[in-house]
Amino acid sequence: MSELDLATEIKTLRQLFATIKEVINPVALQAEVTSLREQASAGDLWDDPERASKITSSLSRSQDKLDLIVSVESRIDDLEVLIEMANDASDTQTKSEAKKELTDLEKLIGELEIQTLLSGEYDSRAAVITIRSGAGGDDATDFAEMLMRMYVRYCEQKKYPVQVLDISHAEGAGIKSATFEIDAPYAYGTLSVEAGTHRLVRMSPFNAAGKRQTSFAAVEIVPLVEQTEAIDIPDSDIRVDVFRSSGPGGQSVNTTDSAVRITHLPSGTVVSCQNEKSQIQNRQAAMRVLQSRLLEIRRREEEATKKQLAGDVKASWGEQMRSYVLAPYQMVKDLRTEYEENNPQSVFDGGLDGFIAAGIRWRMRSPA
Repeated sequence: MSELDLATEIKTLRQLFATIKEVINPVALQAEVTSLREQASAGDLWDDPERASKITSSLSRSQDKLDLIVSVESRIDDLEVLIEMANDASDTQTKSEAKKELTDLEKLIGELEIQTLLSGEYDSRAAVITIRSGAGGDDATDFAEMLMRMYVRYCEQKKYPVQVLDISHAEGAGIKSATFEIDAPYAYGTLSVEAGTHRLVRMSPFNAAGKRQTSFAAVEIVPLVEQTEAIDIPDSDIRVDVFRSSGPGGQSVNTTDSAVRITHLPSGTVVSCQNEKSQIQNRQAAMRVLQSRLLEIRRREEEATKKQLAGDVKASWGEQMRSYVLAPYQMVKDLRTEYEENNPQSVFDGGLDGFIAAGIRWRMRSPA
């Protein structure tokens, strides 16, 4: 029986892991954990619940990252021992276990690499995603709903909490728009590369002639603003309208004017929320999303100013960033990264890891 030789693969894995460790800096991370632990043990910690929550959350995230670094390093060492044992005993089952462990480590370190690239100012934040149907009639509204399901399925697989804030159902199929919040660390940094115009090409189920139809949907992703960084919005700058919620829901949702629409008059930004049962809760949720969008608008304006000063006026994101082709062939292709997959159903079922990883690496290579 031939020996199992994974020396090249393990060497590559160690080199990549060494680069990741250099960026993360476990020594500095340990110092941060120690400092946060001291703050968390203070007797007056919960005198300020907001600060206490921030400290304990930061401690949990930093400790988890430190534990992961130690665990991965140990698993690489154990893998080399496992390979030696398999070769000494000529054990087929142990060799299979070693190959599987190598695959698992490659995936884990690949995910860790992506996280180390998320170093933007807002990358560690939770995210708010808004999907809007574009040109294409019923196909476009149906496509918008397909995209919403795709992102929700992705989040379910990652165990990211998702809260739907608002849905506008179309008269025919699908949705006109939807807004939902993903409350997980690095949700914004991870998913921000999904922002842009998405295109679907398929044999239309809404066309009696069965002709091929092209439709579009826009995906907007903004970081969720933290309370300590909330933008001050004067009451004179907003208009608040209340209305009856539409779509599926209980009597208390559909028979009272509990839904809230807030219009930010200076920018024309409109946010609505109808998910909560009370008007007060919906207003609070809508204001949180409005502040997040205004924060993103301010960030984009600052970036545009920097680019103009640098003489770079070329947009970094094209209007059409990804195509989903279901006919006459099967393919999903990102037009920025050239990454593609030939199983659209798997992608629509939440299989976005390859596209997101390619997008994050592409963004890091792109000029600022």
